[in-house]
Amino acid sequence: MPEKVQAKFTRIIGTGSYLPEKIVTNDDLAKIVETSHDWIVERSGICQRHIANEHETSSMMATEAAKKAIEAAGIKAEDIDLILIGTTTPDMVLPTTSTLVQHNLGIYGVPAFDFAAACAGFIYGLNIADQFIKTGTYKTILLVGVETMSSVLDWTDRSTCVLFGDGAGAVILQASDTPGIISTHIHADGRYKDVLYVPTGLPNRAKPGLLPYVHMEGKEVFKFAVKVLGDVVDEILAANNMDCADIDWLIPHQANLRIITATAKKLGLSMEKVILTVQDHGNTSAASIALALDRGVRDGRIKPGQTLLLEAVGGSFVWGASLIRI
Repeated sequence: MPEKVQAKFTRIIGTGSYLPEKIVTNDDLAKIVETSHDWIVERSGICQRHIANEHETSSMMATEAAKKAIEAAGIKAEDIDLILIGTTTPDMVLPTTSTLVQHNLGIYGVPAFDFAAACAGFIYGLNIADQFIKTGTYKTILLVGVETMSSVLDWTDRSTCVLFGDGAGAVILQASDTPGIISTHIHADGRYKDVLYVPTGLPNRAKPGLLPYVHMEGKEVFKFAVKVLGDVVDEILAANNMDCADIDWLIPHQANLRIITATAKKLGLSMEKVILTVQDHGNTSAASIALALDRGVRDGRIKPGQTLLLEAVGGSFVWGASLIRI
């Protein structure tokens, strides 16, 4: 464990991502369920998604994304003193995905744990990492959002199977004397547990007639998401005495283009200031913001000194937002 020295700030110093090789287009899905490219695009903005093969597990994808983030950060794997993995689709119940990633990276002995916050997983992870770094407990943290959503999809249900994809996004966070994570605000409301859920995952706890697939009330999810995302954006800007003009980029959870457009409109931001991957990735749950962040960094749109607003909402319901200076 590193020497405990309290830090002023937490900064992202490297990003990375991994997407499965297999791409499934809307036209591909139209061959197995009653749907069409136009129907899917109109309702979600999604054109394609990446689907993992049997070897592309959550731990494998997380490891590959982590390697790219480590390289981008200019550090060695052994510099990492905590591993955080946000996922609701682990390889198995035990061992945890985080310890599998630790093994793959060869950095034994450092603490590693998984946490589940659905599509808000990356935002929750930023909050967790920020606390550990600001208290001086850890100095360099690997955070990965990863999902193999295809493992919990009913491929005969057109209302859900067209929406999701697989992938992993990673960041390296480090203690710093210069501002990085400005503020992170997270929330949850378990009253909405029946609006978006997977009913079972443990063999001896399965209820008759319920299969371990995503169940979703689409209209309710949409209404809830638009409201709480608007509220949390107002909350985080007010808490930091900032307004929309201070935001260089909006990096939203990539679930539905209509929700993203509504959030940007509320902020008064042009869609040219929004990092979009939903059309290419679909909803990758905990991985989506990290994947979009990595794309924006690597294609040069996101530049040092810029201020980013990240926001997400997911099943259960959980939601949150983070303000970050790159």
